[in-house]
Amino acid sequence: MTAELVRGQNHTLPQTRLEIRVSAGSPVVAGATLGDERGTVRGAEWIAHPASHRVPGLEVSRQAAADHRLAVDLDALPGSVHRVTVLLALPLGPGQPARFGAVAAPFVAVTGLDGTEIATFTLTGLDTESAVSALELYRRQGVWKVRAVGQGYAAGLAGMLADQGVAEAAEVAASIQEAVASGLARSVTPPPRTPDGERVRHPAGPPPSGDGGPTAPTPPDPAPARTETPGGPVNYAHPRRQTSAPPPPPPAAPPAAPGQPAQPVAGDATGWSMDERLYNQIWGMFEDLARAVAAYRSAVDFAESRMDQELDRALSDPRSRIGGAGDRAREEARAKHDELTGRAREALERDLAQLAAESAVVEPALPAAYAGWGNPVWHGYRVPMEIPMALRIGDLHLPEGIGLRIPLLVRLPLERGIWVDSGRTASEAAAATPGDRLRTLAMETAVALAARLLAVYPADEFSVYVIDPAGSAAGPLAPLVDAGVLAGPPAAGAEGVSSVLAHLTRRVDLVQMAIRAGASDALPPDLDTAEQLLIVNDFPHGFDDRSVTQLRYLVDEGPSVGVHLLMVADREDTRAYGPVLDPLWRSLLRITPVADDHLADPWVGHAWTYEPLRAPQGSRVLEQVLALVAAARRTGYR
Repeated sequence: MTAELVRGQNHTLPQTRLEIRVSAGSPVVAGATLGDERGTVRGAEWIAHPASHRVPGLEVSRQAAADHRLAVDLDALPGSVHRVTVLLALPLGPGQPARFGAVAAPFVAVTGLDGTEIATFTLTGLDTESAVSALELYRRQGVWKVRAVGQGYAAGLAGMLADQGVAEAAEVAASIQEAVASGLARSVTPPPRTPDGERVRHPAGPPPSGDGGPTAPTPPDPAPARTETPGGPVNYAHPRRQTSAPPPPPPAAPPAAPGQPAQPVAGDATGWSMDERLYNQIWGMFEDLARAVAAYRSAVDFAESRMDQELDRALSDPRSRIGGAGDRAREEARAKHDELTGRAREALERDLAQLAAESAVVEPALPAAYAGWGNPVWHGYRVPMEIPMALRIGDLHLPEGIGLRIPLLVRLPLERGIWVDSGRTASEAAAATPGDRLRTLAMETAVALAARLLAVYPADEFSVYVIDPAGSAAGPLAPLVDAGVLAGPPAAGAEGVSSVLAHLTRRVDLVQMAIRAGASDALPPDLDTAEQLLIVNDFPHGFDDRSVTQLRYLVDEGPSVGVHLLMVADREDTRAYGPVLDPLWRSLLRITPVADDHLADPWVGHAWTYEPLRAPQGSRVLEQVLALVAAARRTGYR
C-alpha cells in the first residue's frame, strides 16, 4: 500500500533498489546530495546533478524537465553515506518561472523497479522559493527510511547547498545552472501536455517493458493577438490550433490473436485531424523509444553493479580461497549478470519490434511536411492552402535501435531559430569530412530546410531572405536562386548585411507596435506581413557590432511576429566575442550537416544521433518542388 506522506512524516523502505519519480508543471532541475551522519555534504563529488549525473549508488537526469526518474541503489552508496537528499530547483533564464509559487506543486514518488509506489509526497505551500529539498532517504540503525521534507529556499540552489555544508556553494550552484542552460539549449522541445493526453496502446500481447507513458498531444493555445490590416489579420499562431480537448483516436484495428502484439495503425493518437494524430503518434514513438532504452540501460547498469559487488565480496572472503569456492562465486555472479542482461535485452527487442512495426505503417501515411524527400508523397506535391502542424527537419536514432529512425518534427510556425553547425564536431562523420566540405554540406542542409518551409506554406505566406557576405554559398544556394523563390538576391558585403538586417528589424518593430496597440491602420500598406525566414551564411563574417546586435534582436523578438533565423556558422569563428554570444547559441536549435549525437530527448536525456534529410542520389525532387512553388507565386495561386 502506498504511503502518502505529509511534511515531516517518514516511512520504512522495503527494498534498496529504487526509483524516485518527479512530476512538475514546468521544467525543473532534479538532483541529489549525499550526506554523512550529520547530513553534511563533504564536497562537490557528493552531489549528483546535470553536469555530473552519476555518483556511486545514484543517477539523476542530465537536464531540466517536467518529469524525472532518479535511480537509487542504497547498497552501492559509500559506507560513510547516511543520507540522500533529493533536491529540486527552477532553472534560470528568460521566460523561466522565478519561484515555485508560480508553478504547479511538484509531486515526488518513491517506487520499486517495477513502478510500484512505496511513498508519495506533494510539495504544497511553496511561494518565493526557487529551490527545495523535496525528501530524504536516511539510514537509522541499519534500516533505510524516507522522510518528506519540503524545505524551500528563497536564496535558491546556492542557499540550499550552503545549508548542507557545501563549501563554495555559490560556485557549485552556478556550474549546475550553466549545465542546465546548456542542456535546455540542446534539448528537443516537446509539445506541451494536456491533462487527458494519453499515448494510445491497444491491449493485446505482452506489454512493453519500458514506461510507455503519456505523450504530448497538441495543447490548447491561448487566443493569439491579432491586428487587422488592409490585407487581413496578422496572426503568427497556427490557424488550426484548438482551445478544447481533441477527440479520441479513430477505432483501432481488429484485435490481435491471443499472445500476439496488436497490429499498429497510422494515426493511432488523439487529434483534430489526421495530420495532428500522426504528429502526436510520432512524438509518442519518440517517448516510447526513449523510455524503453532507458529501462534497458538501467537494467544493464544494475546487473553490472550487482556483479561487481558480488565479485568484491567473494574476493574479500578468505574462505573463497579454499576448495574452489571463489571460482564458484565468480561463476554464479556472472551467471546472474547474464540472466539479468538477457531478460533486459529480450524486453528491449520486443519494444523495438513493436516500434519498428508501427514505423513501417506510419511512414507511408505521412503528409509531405512530415515525410522524407524519398517518400512518394512528394511526387504528387501541390502547393498547400494552409500550413501543417509541424515540419520534419531530420531523423533521430539511438545505438540500441539500429535501423529505427524517429522523425524530428518541429512545430509551425517555428518557435525558435535553427543553427546548422558548419564546424568540426566530435562525431566520426565530421572527423572524416574535410572542413570545406562540411561548410558546403551545412549550407546544403539549410537550403533543403528552406525549400521544405517554402513547400509547406501557402504561396504568398512565406518569404526567404539570404545573407551571404562573401558570396561563398553560390553553389548550394543555386536551387533557391534558379527557382526565383527568394525575396531578393542574396545580400553580400557589409552593406548588404546592414540593409537586410535593417529591413527585418524595422518589420519586427512595426508589427510588434501594431499588435500591442491594436492599431490595424498603423502598418504601411506595402509592408509584407507574410512570415519571413532569414538565412545567414558564415556568421559572423561581414557583421559589425551593430549588425550582431540586430541579429540577436531578431532571434529574441522575431519568432513571435513571424521572423525566423536559419544560421549556418562555426562557433569557433566567433571566439573573439567571448561569452557575449552564448545566449544567441543557446536560443537556437542546433543541427548538423552530418550524423552527430548532440540532441537530447526531453524525458530521460539520451544523446540521440541526428541525421539531416537529403534527397535520394540523383533525384531532382527538391528542384521540382521549388519549381511548383515558384509557379504558384507567379500566378497568385494559394
